[in-house]
Formats: sequence, structure tokens, C-alpha cells
Amino acid sequence: MSYADAASKGPKQAPEDARAPNVGGIYKDESESTASLIDVDSPHVQAVDPDFLKQDVQTTTQAERLEREAEEKERERAREDSRKKAKARKAQSSGLSANAGNPVYIGNALVMTLVGAGLGFGAYRKHVAGKLSWELVGLVSGAVGAFGVADYYVSKWFLQNKYPPK
Repeated sequence: MSYADAASKGPKQAPEDARAPNVGGIYKDESESTASLIDVDSPHVQAVDPDFLKQDVQTTTQAERLEREAEEKERERAREDSRKKAKARKAQSSGLSANAGNPVYIGNALVMTLVGAGLGFGAYRKHVAGKLSWELVGLVSGAVGAFGVADYYVSKWFLQNKYPPK
């Protein structure tokens, strides 16, 4: 059922409701003129310099915004400087770079590299031969752990007695 069918079955509209309401006439009063509303002698009207549009900053809002932007740039520059200084301090105090010439550090790095390469090569050869088992991996891991503990104490003794860190 359409809207027109439903509306035709309902009560009829009264003739006064069917008409649009009376708007009335247009009120026109010419006793007051709009020319009297502008007072050119008031202090609100100000003269503007002829080079106003050529100025970089034309309003106080622009001046405040430029000032805020300059302050924000200064704060960002200060934050960046402090980040660079902290990074330089961290790099300077890092154990690796500060003690790069220490023979204990160099020896430990060399031993770790050689042991890692030897274990990798040995594990590969056992795997190719078909003799690599979990039992062998466990035994070698235990040996590496024991060697690590011994290396720690020997290195600690050398660092305390012979080659103290910088």
C-alpha cells in the first residue's frame, strides 16, 4: 500500500488547514537611515600605513605565533644537543670502545671466535658423518659452560691485577 492510498483513507483535511498561513505585509520604515550608523570620527577607525601589506608581521597574532615557533625551535635544538651529548657520553663510557686496547678483552673475543668456529665446524662434520646426537650436543654444551665459567674467573683476575679497565 502506498502513502497516497493510506492518506486517502484517513480523515479529510479542513479547508483552513490546507491553506498556508498568512505572512502579512513587508514592513518598511524609512525614517532611519543606515548612513547615520557609521561614525567616522570615533577612535575605532584607525589609519593604516601605506606599506602595511608589505610588512612581514601584520598582526599581533602573527607576532605571537612567530615568537612561539621560535621558542619551540630553541627547545627542540636544546633537546637535540642534550641527546647528542648523552649519546657521546654513552659511547665514551662503553666498555668495548673504552677498553679496545685491553689484551683481556681482545683475548676473550679471539677465544670466543675460535671456539665458536671450531664447535660449528665439528658439529657439521659429525652431522655429515651421521654421528651427531643429543647426547654429544649435551656433553659439548656442558664443556662450553665449564670453559665459560673458568674464562670468567681468569679474566676477572687479569682485569683486577694486571690490566684494570679504564
